[in-house]
Amino acid sequence: MFSFSGLSVALAIVLVPGPVESLKEGECEVCVTFLGKFYDSLKDSNTNFNSADIEKQLLESCKDTKGKDNRFCYYIGATSDAATKMTNEVSKPLSYHVPVEKICEKLKKKDSQICELRYDKQLDLTTVDLKKLKVKDLKKILEDWGESCKGCAEKSDFIRKIIELMPKYAPAAAKARTDL
Repeated sequence: MFSFSGLSVALAIVLVPGPVESLKEGECEVCVTFLGKFYDSLKDSNTNFNSADIEKQLLESCKDTKGKDNRFCYYIGATSDAATKMTNEVSKPLSYHVPVEKICEKLKKKDSQICELRYDKQLDLTTVDLKKLKVKDLKKILEDWGESCKGCAEKSDFIRKIIELMPKYAPAAAKARTDL
């Protein structure tokens, strides 16, 4: 009788699932954000929620991405230059309306790089002192706007270009700034 209860306890320990490793706050930021927007766009466009249609939409959606979103698409194999393909790990769960956080948890187990992606901090152009920024950060502002600074050699050239373009790309910041 005693050996039977010991066996049942051992069996119970083996069969009881361990703690599920859920995402911590801010973890998998790019994955959760990108898939959240993608899921919302699927709902808005009244797409058929089957795996094939979702995968086709995912590939189409990833064509237009840049920055961290493009890197995420690369990791899941949704870009043309990707070496691996895990798009079915996204499309199939989405077809069953699985929350994006759960999908990202599963993707993290397959490839931990996916959850290491973070968006760059956005600068508040209304208050930031452009003269104190590094040239790298000034170039990043122009790159985010889709602009370049041909012939810029000095930091002051980049600052001048940003101030010149600010009314077009960040009109609220341009109005709020007093140093223009």
